[in-house]
Amino acid sequence: MSSQPSTPEPGTPPPATSPQLAKSAGVIGAATMTSRILGLVRDQVMAFLFGAGDMMDAYNIAFRIPNMVRDLFAEGAMSAAFVPTFTRTLTNRGREDAWRLGSLVINALLVATGVIVLLGMLFASPITTLFASSYAAVPGKFELTVSLTRIMFPFLTLVAVAAALMGMLNSLHRFFVPAISPAMFNVGSILCTIGFVPVMPIVGLPLIMAPAIGVLVGGFGQMAIQWPALRREGYRYRAILDFSDEGLRRILVLMGPGMLGLAAVQINLVVNSILATREGTGAVSALGYAFRLMYMPIGLFGVSIATAVIPTLSRHAARNDMAEMRATISNGLRLMFTLNVPATVGLISLATPIVALIFEHGKFSPSATAATASALICYAPGLIGYSVVKIAVPSFYAIHDSRTPVIVSAAAVVVNVILNLTLVRVMGFQGLALGTALSAIFNAAVLLWMLRARLGGLDGHRVASSLGRIAGASIVMGAAAWSVDLAIASVWPSHAVPVLLFRVAAAIGAGLAVFDVAARALHVEEFIEARALVLGRLMRLRR
Repeated sequence: MSSQPSTPEPGTPPPATSPQLAKSAGVIGAATMTSRILGLVRDQVMAFLFGAGDMMDAYNIAFRIPNMVRDLFAEGAMSAAFVPTFTRTLTNRGREDAWRLGSLVINALLVATGVIVLLGMLFASPITTLFASSYAAVPGKFELTVSLTRIMFPFLTLVAVAAALMGMLNSLHRFFVPAISPAMFNVGSILCTIGFVPVMPIVGLPLIMAPAIGVLVGGFGQMAIQWPALRREGYRYRAILDFSDEGLRRILVLMGPGMLGLAAVQINLVVNSILATREGTGAVSALGYAFRLMYMPIGLFGVSIATAVIPTLSRHAARNDMAEMRATISNGLRLMFTLNVPATVGLISLATPIVALIFEHGKFSPSATAATASALICYAPGLIGYSVVKIAVPSFYAIHDSRTPVIVSAAAVVVNVILNLTLVRVMGFQGLALGTALSAIFNAAVLLWMLRARLGGLDGHRVASSLGRIAGASIVMGAAAWSVDLAIASVWPSHAVPVLLFRVAAAIGAGLAVFDVAARALHVEEFIEARALVLGRLMRLRR
């Protein structure tokens, strides 16, 4: 059922068409690519200096704790609840009321996260025991993890405010600056790690404290870069707090179940971390490196598409235009499949040379490469599931349904725990990665099935047909890339950087060429349109 859309208020961003959605996703993707590349540089610096040993294990667990709370509270549930509410206020009541709501949310976040940070720092030791009790068996490893946890917990407050600023800018269809803001986190981490590591012995601190300080510096940068852009839009911060405000109350009501609705990924990662601490030195680090590599395409494609889709979905929902909601979700899913299915196959086909090229330097050994690559292969299928969830969960919130994502998320957590406890006994820590990937796919599939029922369809035949053709082209692409890499490695087996770079570049180039031919032969419309858009832009640049 749909009603006629109301006339938007002057100054309100217009609804996005399919080409505009692709363009917005492209802008976000370009900015996110910059951030992800810097993220890889950050990981390279960490791998070079610390490898995959006890210090990195301690850092990963310590950062996992505030980062989990951040993903659930600040960037996860808050964003999913805030963007639809802010967009509705902006559309129906104008900017002044929207700015007031923005200040109310920021101040509520400062209070709530401030309390969580204080509790986290105070109870860092029992929290670490919950996550990594086995670290106590290694002299100094548990104590180091506790110290790192206390240092990095304030990151939560910084990134909570950054998430609120990001939500306001995205609602205004200002995508580039919010998408580039995570790059500031990576810049701060890189500079502090390189700059402070030589200083740590002088002041009597472990070397790994340098990147921990970088987490705080990067979190502040992520917030600071967005503030001028929002001020240019007319926002002025107000020190107000009114829990009786209708908009703030709606956000708080959605955030409770929202935290559970988006919790599956984070809870699954926590389960992985706890189980991995029992798999010996390096298991936590290998899973961490592999997950970040797998998450790079999610940031480039999944998050960018979802970020472009959510404000448009929220606007259609505010006008009760279900037909346009269905069309927007269908467009988003097909565009996401076009990008993420080939990325999944590519990661599986080229896991070892990619990991060796990026990380196998300094203290990162060939055995660490093998462990990380095997985890990456197992994680990769989850890429599609994670990306679908990024679109599906906010779609439920846009139609005021926060219960369904909670139920599905809880079921996904149960599935993940069962799979992980089973597979870790059969496959070791690689089983944890595979269990997480399978539970992500389960989460996404159930959410889409239930969303289809709520909206009266999702253009399912067209989406399924597109997915099948994309998968076929991707499999051919993966076979070509794997064959080229194998042929080069058999002739030139060195792991020197120039050789690895040539192997990866040649394999990716061959794979993309084959995918281009296969996608056109199979009439993958989304790829053909995206290809024409890119080529057209390149031609304009040449002129």
